[in-house]
Amino acid sequence: MVERRAEHAVKFFYSHLFWHNPGVREMFPASFEEMERQRDRLFAALTHVIAHLGDEAVGPYLRELGRDHRKFLAGPEHYAAVGTSLLAALAECAGPAWTPAVEKTWTEAYALIADAMMAGAARSTDPPWWDAEVVQHLRYGEDIAVLTLRPHQPLPHLPGQYVSVSSERVPRTWRTYSLGNAPRPDHTLDLHVSRIERGLLSTALVRDTLPGEVLRLGTAGGAMTLRRDGRPMTFVAAGTGWSPVRAMLEELVRRPPGHDVRLFLAARDAAHLYDRPLIDAWQERHPWLAVSYLTPAPGQHRSQATGRLLTALGNRGRWPDQDVYLSGPPAFVEETAALLDELGADPDRVFHDVLPAVGSGRSRPLGFGEWFLERPSPHWHNPSARAPRTPRSGV
Repeated sequence: MVERRAEHAVKFFYSHLFWHNPGVREMFPASFEEMERQRDRLFAALTHVIAHLGDEAVGPYLRELGRDHRKFLAGPEHYAAVGTSLLAALAECAGPAWTPAVEKTWTEAYALIADAMMAGAARSTDPPWWDAEVVQHLRYGEDIAVLTLRPHQPLPHLPGQYVSVSSERVPRTWRTYSLGNAPRPDHTLDLHVSRIERGLLSTALVRDTLPGEVLRLGTAGGAMTLRRDGRPMTFVAAGTGWSPVRAMLEELVRRPPGHDVRLFLAARDAAHLYDRPLIDAWQERHPWLAVSYLTPAPGQHRSQATGRLLTALGNRGRWPDQDVYLSGPPAFVEETAALLDELGADPDRVFHDVLPAVGSGRSRPLGFGEWFLERPSPHWHNPSARAPRTPRSGV
């Protein structure tokens, strides 16, 4: 019922929050466009958690989320303010359906969420964030960069995990990026960044950031980490989704798995296979690694790479025996996971970190006329969500 008034709900929520708590506004991005993305991520994460409130994975996810939210300097008073404004927004948009019983249930649900997040924050012994100096900035074409960072103090992480990143070039804006390396003796970290059109932070990281600048990094998170249980492994990645796969393969190269490993890497063109020399060297030295590159035919649209990938996956067998790791844009992961399900892969052995759906990426309607003539889908509703595999919220 509330999602039928989706835009009104989120606008009411933030208006209520900032009106009654003026100081809270300084914790959020300054630009209007970034605030739109911010509110979508918040409600996407909320919807996901509510839909899976009884699942065992929600507790650890919420505690991890609370630990990560220390980078915003979020305290108990902020959780209370958000809860008050959330209930006010739900009441505003639900109308007569907002009964005392519904209000009581939502109040209890939000208290459970807030308590779990605050417990996670209280238990953490890590700093709220890590300052990290950019020591190298490599460009691959116009829209991809690999940044090597040296944190001022070691940042614990596992191959396959991600961190949230912020830059003074785009104040109070955080985005999650996978770490592109296994832990190193010198504690440096690699971020693989693909520039997103109208993405302020990704543009700043790819095109403007210079060695010597300092970025802020949040706590490492994510559940797409290696399972060493003797099962064959398949890695499927697209674009800079290669980054966490590279980290896991780097770990396997250091400690060989003792079984076959398959890698399927899709890219919009050959130029975006920026790590191909490294991959080819790994494949030559390690007979347990088999690699398939998928790119469009010359002159064809970049989407053909995904089609070629799906065909290649369909031509391979042994899916019920595989541990499968997926990484790439949300639509790519969803489509590939659906195909793997059809091919017989065990859903419990297909690992990826879920990004809650936040719309198609097109600009929002500017007024009610356009809204009614071309009404978009709700920005945070994901009816196909099956399990809470540690969503990246950036709330």
